[in-house]
Amino acid sequence: MGSKPEQLRAWWKEGSVYQVYPASFQDSTGSGVGDLKGIISRVDYLKDLGVDIVWLSPIFKSPQHDMGYDISDYRVIDPPYGDITDVDVLRDALHARGMKLVLDLVMNHTSDEHEWFKESRKSKDNPYRDWYIWKPPRYDEQGNRCPPNNWQSHFQGSAWEYDETTDEYYLRLFCREQPDLNWENPAVRKAAHDVMRFWLDRGADGFRIDVINFISKDQSFPDSKQTVLRGTEHYACGPRLHEYLKELGAILKEYDAFSVGEMPCVHDEKELVRAVAADRGELSMIFHFELMDIDHGVNGKFSPGKWTLSTLKSKVNKWQRFMYDNNGWNALYLENHDQPRAVSRFVHDHPEHRVASAKLIAVFLAFQAGTPFIYQGQEIGMTNVPVEWDMDEYKDVDCLNHWGLFKDSADEATKAQLRMEYQKKSRDNARTPMQWDDSPQAGFTTGSAPWMRVNDNYKQINAASQVKDPESVYHTYRRALEKRKEHKDIFVYGDFELVDEANDRVFAYKRVAGNGDAALIVCNFSTDEVAWSSGVKAREVLVSSAGKKVDDVNGGEMRLGPCEAIALLL
Repeated sequence: MGSKPEQLRAWWKEGSVYQVYPASFQDSTGSGVGDLKGIISRVDYLKDLGVDIVWLSPIFKSPQHDMGYDISDYRVIDPPYGDITDVDVLRDALHARGMKLVLDLVMNHTSDEHEWFKESRKSKDNPYRDWYIWKPPRYDEQGNRCPPNNWQSHFQGSAWEYDETTDEYYLRLFCREQPDLNWENPAVRKAAHDVMRFWLDRGADGFRIDVINFISKDQSFPDSKQTVLRGTEHYACGPRLHEYLKELGAILKEYDAFSVGEMPCVHDEKELVRAVAADRGELSMIFHFELMDIDHGVNGKFSPGKWTLSTLKSKVNKWQRFMYDNNGWNALYLENHDQPRAVSRFVHDHPEHRVASAKLIAVFLAFQAGTPFIYQGQEIGMTNVPVEWDMDEYKDVDCLNHWGLFKDSADEATKAQLRMEYQKKSRDNARTPMQWDDSPQAGFTTGSAPWMRVNDNYKQINAASQVKDPESVYHTYRRALEKRKEHKDIFVYGDFELVDEANDRVFAYKRVAGNGDAALIVCNFSTDEVAWSSGVKAREVLVSSAGKKVDDVNGGEMRLGPCEAIALLL
């Protein structure tokens, strides 16, 4: 136990991150789409919450086939969001308050409307041809044209798109409008580095980097032996990944910049820690997906999967210990733009337990080892979309493509099961507009038609009512972030130890600083009242979701209400 002396201190370890999904955060024009001026108008709200770093999902020019993750110009802002001067104003507003600005960089692929790709598809001898991954067709025994291999897109179907102009296929691991860049080409890597420097020179403080572990592919492009999402074993951490990450890391180090890499489909922990170990010079931290896959079934994301509290404990403990013991760093998240709402997924969102559950998530997350990420609306306990939503309400291309495979052919029972899974797991759950107040459209827009329907529960769940209520979910997050910072030797740099591992209702853990100072976090994930023996003496209640005092917890046995959470200084 106790903090390792070789653990380096860094500003991004001591801060917390708030993710803004620009289209859904705040509309300043009445267009129905959020924008940069809307974000600027809410900077004081974020400062008061206590977050240190604001990460914007993509704001660059895009045809929006995948909500901006298909970029057509890395130096131009998509017009509905504003322009580059708005980025400068936001940067200055954050910096004036001691906060940082992080941008979302998507460099595994571009839009098919990017000038690079427009050139690339013109001819096989175009100078940009080798900026993307092109392969000739295969032909079966009957002479039918087939894709170059059996890899599958993450958004259903083949990962290859046929292009008549040159009678070849291009690789696109996501939408057909998202061709993969060829990182084997040094000119592509230089272009990526130039984009990073452009924004760092302009005052950005770092990047979240989309599917960064996909940038190196096995150059023999073999068929996959996997049954679900074929091909990931050949590109999820390709042979040159760490070489490329070191190049990015060298640039980031020059600017003392923050980086978090999204790294899905990786099952080798050693690959992940190589990307973030303090002495490797690659990334600050990564998003792994082991917690996010907890409810996925045997046929992937949209098939039903069961989990228990012991599963959650096992996964959290594994990564808390693994990163600490290997000089790495955790990015702590339970929600983002690609995931359902944590209250609905990990605890209970029915009205009786929703508020307590949202407070539990705040306490559970904020005191673990790593940098906490809070997704917009998480701090007020926003929930998944209503079960009554029809399929025509959904906008998530992944969800709609999946539904397209079954809607005309599956039986009614299968379709009902799928609709249930979409309501639990669709990315739209996180993308409904931010619920600011109880006025029409939840204060998100003055227009009558937001780009996406506001969740019906905005009158019960909104920021305005919670900011005024000291016992709200919002203030639970605010206090948790404040105490994490106040006791950073324990919560930022201290060790992690799971407590009462066998308990199937309570998730408890200790954090211990190098000097022996310690804290205990106890979370009742059940809807029952639980008597729990701590065997410790508390000197301060740091955060209590139910307003408990020291005397309430020092009698040998602690009584926890449904979904109650408490953090104690020992």
